[in-house]
Amino acid sequence: MKNSIEKPSKILLNNPNPFFIFTIFSILESNMSYDEENIIVPRFNEESGFYTTKKRSKIMSKIRGKNTKPELLFRKALWEKGVRYRVDSKQLIGRPDVSIKKYTLAIFIDGEFWHGYNWDERKDKIKSNRAFWIPKIERNMQRDRQVNRQLEGMGYTVFRFWEKEVKNELNKCINDVLVYIAIGQND
Repeated sequence: MKNSIEKPSKILLNNPNPFFIFTIFSILESNMSYDEENIIVPRFNEESGFYTTKKRSKIMSKIRGKNTKPELLFRKALWEKGVRYRVDSKQLIGRPDVSIKKYTLAIFIDGEFWHGYNWDERKDKIKSNRAFWIPKIERNMQRDRQVNRQLEGMGYTVFRFWEKEVKNELNKCINDVLVYIAIGQND
């Protein structure tokens, strides 16, 4: 029997109990229907790569999942403009890099490789272990779309910036957020 909850109220979202929040998101996710089946990512096969397990582990450990340089640049600039925010909020699906509850705003800063920037062109350039990397990145892209839909269903506005946008056009990225906040205050 499916639960009939479609969208949590603000009272439910303000509950500080993490288990309660997880339960609400589980109910929401079970009610969400997606247009596409989840992409299956094959297990990485050591024989098909050219690094030993220890060497690969060392390389992968250098890749940061949070507090990357672009994220830190973005957050510092946002803070200097007087905007206060949460970092990697566990209360929101997808754990946005920056979230501003007051304006129901979720901001992600995505790496070009991991999230498939210009994917149709770049997909063909992957030479090693294509059977793993192509489904892996396509699954990341699919998950990004699912997270966007779920956050929008909760009333959040989602901003996604590429790391290179933040590095090269930081003021434009910050301005996009500030414009949204200014418009949100007039509602």
